[in-house]
Amino acid sequence: MTPLAVSDGDVFQAPGLELFEIPVLWEGAPVWLTKPVLLALLSSVIVIIFCWSAFGNPKLVPRGVQNIAEIGYEFVREQIARPFLGKDTDRWMGFLLSLFFLIWVWNLMGVIPFMQFPVASHIAFPAVLALVVYGVKIYLGVKHQGLGGYFKNMMFPPGLPKPIYILLAPIEFLSNMIIAPFTHAVRLFANMFAGHLILAFFSLVGFWFLFEKLTPLGAPVGVVGFVMTIAMTGFEMFIQFLQAFLFAMLAAMYIGGSLHPEH
Repeated sequence: MTPLAVSDGDVFQAPGLELFEIPVLWEGAPVWLTKPVLLALLSSVIVIIFCWSAFGNPKLVPRGVQNIAEIGYEFVREQIARPFLGKDTDRWMGFLLSLFFLIWVWNLMGVIPFMQFPVASHIAFPAVLALVVYGVKIYLGVKHQGLGGYFKNMMFPPGLPKPIYILLAPIEFLSNMIIAPFTHAVRLFANMFAGHLILAFFSLVGFWFLFEKLTPLGAPVGVVGFVMTIAMTGFEMFIQFLQAFLFAMLAAMYIGGSLHPEH
């Protein structure tokens, strides 16, 4: 990325991958104990407290936290779970609701002051969730269809000429067992990674040209950076919600496909 020169000869250097090179929390701490790990644990605690406060002692007429949580519950049930799970929706609501809220809070950490780091922008976190989903998917597929039936339904969909299976079977195996879990994790990671980088860029532009190196020529650039930071923050919050929705929806689709292969 080409640096932008300012009037006094100094150079603006756009933020890069160093944003994601997170050191340990203190000298001598375990190598895994970093800010993303701390934010991931904090997000889990937030989701647990939220759900416990809402559903630990539910009232017939919901109020406060319970009212908010029930809106979220109905959204996940009607928009994510029911279209793919049908009669099995209620059995999987705990898993899908937790998945949706956890990823959403992970993502929101990127715009919360002093936190300002989306947990899912480190590939390890969405990768672990994707592996959990695919472990559940394979387990349910083998349990409900049998080992042979699961791979037969996956690789040899009925109604096609047999010679086509020579090409189709390995493609379906590769798609279902390798490509699908990979893209499930990378879609979430890539969006959070790019969004964090874009927000960092515009906020740094605003700070640099308005405060760090204020000049008559640089000030309009700083104003643009400031305005774009606000606009992109709003857009990023929409993307954060959307990615949590898509991840949970795909999880419901994969689980539903293992429970109901005929669909």
